[in-house]
Amino acid sequence: MTGQRPVAKFTAGQVSAAIWENEVTTKAGKKVTMLKATVERRYKDRDGQWKSSSSFARNEIPLAIYCLHKSFEHIIESQQDGDSSVEEETVY
Repeated sequence: MTGQRPVAKFTAGQVSAAIWENEVTTKAGKKVTMLKATVERRYKDRDGQWKSSSSFARNEIPLAIYCLHKSFEHIIESQQDGDSSVEEETVY
């Protein structure tokens, strides 16, 4: 994901979730594009520099859930719309 831009991003307060396109190879050797989500919290350190964290305080957890829910909706809608850049593949 380095140097790549997210397909979509959802933010609530200082918590955000981003959706990324990832190319993977199936067991059959077929390359498919899957959408995956990352979630992070942005904060300033003691020196005033912006940092990211994947840990959340009690009051930030609902914000993370909200952002992940919006990400899930986006991924499902992309698959239902028949987005040509995303192939649907059920993974359990």
